[in-house]
Amino acid sequence: MTKNVPRKTGFEASLAKLEAAVEQLESGELALDEALKVFSVGVKEAQRCQKALQDVELKVEQLLNQGDGSFSRGPFHER
Repeated sequence: MTKNVPRKTGFEASLAKLEAAVEQLESGELALDEALKVFSVGVKEAQRCQKALQDVELKVEQLLNQGDGSFSRGPFHER
């Protein structure tokens, strides 16, 4: 019998992979060629995280811009 464990998807999965890559690199125990591979994975996951955050920022902009419940694109102002 398997437990219903929520799967990490999207941002959370990419962040977990990025954190794992950073931990491996910080350990200093990787050979140079392996460190380069792990670094490459880390860069890719960092880019995915950045894209996900940009997408969320746009959605927040849309939600905050209209007080009447309608949606439109507008600038995001830090509060």
